[in-house]
Amino acid sequence: MDIIFIDELRLSTLVGIYPREKAMPQTIELSLQIGTPTARAGASDAIGDTIDYAAVVDRLRRELAERHFNLLEKLAEYVAELLLKDFGASWVRVSIAKIGMLRGVRRVGVIIERTASA
Repeated sequence: MDIIFIDELRLSTLVGIYPREKAMPQTIELSLQIGTPTARAGASDAIGDTIDYAAVVDRLRRELAERHFNLLEKLAEYVAELLLKDFGASWVRVSIAKIGMLRGVRRVGVIIERTASA
């Protein structure tokens, strides 16, 4: 399995349970590891044989700008499902962090791993 990674992507979205988090978008930091179902791209040199990371980033920016999630866990599940179902990933690791949410804490967040259903 080949793994494509996207590190420290910053996006704006509504996430949280507190009134201010529901009213004002905040910046989150997203890091992804995306398992590709085959290693054909290394031989073919064709974008069609892999997952286009630019398309992933564009889609996430659009989707997350339009949604609200109460919990980072739900947001992570949404991202994982999108990568597995819509982009054909065979495995994903999704790391999502809120930046500067707590005094004296740089980042808080979650990391999940999911595998495509057979």
